Amino acid sequence: MLKHIVIWQLKNGAEGRSITENAKVLKETLESLNGKIPGLLKIEVGFDESSDEADIVLYAELEDRQALAAYQQHPEHQAVIPLVHKLCTARRVVDYLL
Repeated sequence: MLKHIVIWQLKNGAEGRSITENAKVLKETLESLNGKIPGLLKIEVGFDESSDEADIVLYAELEDRQALAAYQQHPEHQAVIPLVHKLCTARRVVDYLL
């Protein structure tokens, strides 16, 4: 199993919304991928409550590295990328195998 973690900082005022509003929009959009992409076992999105370093975090479980590659190229995931680019200023990713 592969764990995929993505941490974003959001732009203030992007799309005319606050960071909090955009975090909610991004959470709903990303979590809507659940059950739509083969090999994606679980996806959850939360808000950082501990620092100013990040605003929103994605945690996903995938079958393996091949499933991650397929997830990244899947049309449902690709459709989310323009929104992420509009809303985010910084991104960090960690992938690890169990």
